[in-house]
Amino acid sequence: MHDGPAYSAETHDVIVRVRPSYLAGQSDPEAGRWVWAYQVEIVNCRPEPVQLLARHWTITDGLGRTEEVRGAGVVGEQPVIPPGGSHSYASGCPLSTPSGAMVGTYMMADEKGGRFEVAIPAFSLDVPGAGRTLN
Repeated sequence: MHDGPAYSAETHDVIVRVRPSYLAGQSDPEAGRWVWAYQVEIVNCRPEPVQLLARHWTITDGLGRTEEVRGAGVVGEQPVIPPGGSHSYASGCPLSTPSGAMVGTYMMADEKGGRFEVAIPAFSLDVPGAGRTLN
């Protein structure tokens, strides 16, 4: 596994950090399959708890083809994150090209039921040594 750079975004006092890693052992370039894992940390800098309700991802491969992924929570959870606390999880993404990118949003709720979107930073999915990194 190769650790890539960390990407970070802050929206409404919630920080989202993502660190992608290329999974050479799960990839099969001859078959047109490249696989990445990504570790996400969500930090609540607000004075009240927040709950992650839903996710929306836009995944773009190296040929510019996009896929939209929407769903409740993350990896089967809708975590409540206390003030000053964080929630981390890992997930993955296969592509049919050796590079691509992901970006998205989380729908969050505060303790009064107010809803707001939090940005997930755009991040590169690149085979190590490919020489392309999204800033």
